[in-house]
Amino acid sequence: MPHISHYVIILWLIIGASVGAMDLLYPDRCYYQPMINDGKPVDKQSGVCLYYIHDPMCSWCWAFQPAWKALRSLLPGSIPVRYLLGGLAPDSDTPMPDAMQQTIRAHWRRIEQVVPGTLFNYDFWEQCTPRRSTWPACRAVIAARAQDVQAEEGMICRIGEAYYRDARNPSDAAVLIDCALALGLDGERFRHDLNAPETRLQLTAETELARKMGVTGFPSLILRRDSGLMAVPVDYRDAGTMQAAILRG
Repeated sequence: MPHISHYVIILWLIIGASVGAMDLLYPDRCYYQPMINDGKPVDKQSGVCLYYIHDPMCSWCWAFQPAWKALRSLLPGSIPVRYLLGGLAPDSDTPMPDAMQQTIRAHWRRIEQVVPGTLFNYDFWEQCTPRRSTWPACRAVIAARAQDVQAEEGMICRIGEAYYRDARNPSDAAVLIDCALALGLDGERFRHDLNAPETRLQLTAETELARKMGVTGFPSLILRRDSGLMAVPVDYRDAGTMQAAILRG
């Protein structure tokens, strides 16, 4: 009789396959350890909704921005969009090991090759002290959202520009505060909210919801329907394929 672990492995493969064929073309998405849905409700809300699960310091999410913007323009108003933060890496003041820096640089080069138009500023690796720490940037998105729902997308964009275009480190609070000020947000409130207990709790709630949905990497799209959840294959080049999958939903 097969060991129970064999069934777990098979279930993981099924969940992974549901993410879609595009993941086979782009296997270097930002990943964390997969978790299996425990069968409990993942969201108390009902009705159709498209979830975009991301991390503002995920390089593949940066590459996905043009296609994501195009997809948003194609979606009917009857399909609301909700952002969920996945939270790649917890707070850390430890400098990133050289081996990890080289690995991430290699990811950047691969992304530039397979997603035309994506650019990275490699000066970051010389001008900054890289740390494997994305939770501060995730909390910055929540803090911006708390002041103005419309500022959420702006903060995501500002963090990406600071990191990948301007070679600044969004793991640093000072960089995140500059992003908030550039958006016209209240700097003092943002500085407080960035590390406030309620902000940390909100990040935990969002990361747990993403994991209960079976999300294992970023960016991910999950369509919630009355009949359940459906993973939408991520296409970095053609928003139309994602639109078609969502409308077929």
